Amino acid sequence: MTSTTSRRVSVVIPAFNAEAYLAEAVASILEQTAPAAEILVIDDGSSDGTGNVARSIQGVTYVRQANAGVAAALNHGTRIASGDCIAFLSADDIWSPDKLAWQHQALQDAPNRLVFGHMQHFVSPELTPVQAAGLVCPPEPMPAFSAGTLLTRLDTFRAIGPLNESFTVGEFLDWYGRARDGAAEVIMLDAVLSRRRVHLDNQSTRALREKSYTPVLKALLDRRRSAKAN
Repeated sequence: MTSTTSRRVSVVIPAFNAEAYLAEAVASILEQTAPAAEILVIDDGSSDGTGNVARSIQGVTYVRQANAGVAAALNHGTRIASGDCIAFLSADDIWSPDKLAWQHQALQDAPNRLVFGHMQHFVSPELTPVQAAGLVCPPEPMPAFSAGTLLTRLDTFRAIGPLNESFTVGEFLDWYGRARDGAAEVIMLDAVLSRRRVHLDNQSTRALREKSYTPVLKALLDRRRSAKAN
């Protein structure tokens, strides 16, 4: 069995037009007290310098795909990942230095276990007070059942199945619902593991303005009704 000191973690970063923040996101992985084994940047058809930034950082594996959305990029990363465990980081967010170390301790090689933690929002420092005034930035850390705070075994992730690529918002919520329906064990750490950058072009915020969680919630309810009927 793999020990907590030798367990290899693959980190997948889905990136779309992430030139401005990608280097800082990757740096927060490279600075982990429990290092990751590989960093996979999946470029989802960017039209800016995302690829140049990724290729300039030693230790990063850069993969480009035609634009297909966050779920497709994450799925691509998990298909090619070679580690024992899997973690995700948005290209504009930052991990706390001890994220992987804390999660290694909680995971303990347990099968079907998902380890999450708290998230802290922060306003991106390049914004002016006027630009920041209209943004939603919760002041307190909050428990986050999100891709960016997850660590699990790669075989656990693959057993639950890929993210549903038909969802343009809420794709991880759907995956998490399937995991819970499959009796996954969930651990929520008290520590802040991830810092979510609030800026003028957050993809998740923009997607939420344009789309709805309704299809995700409907799929969840339909799946549970079907399970009860059987």
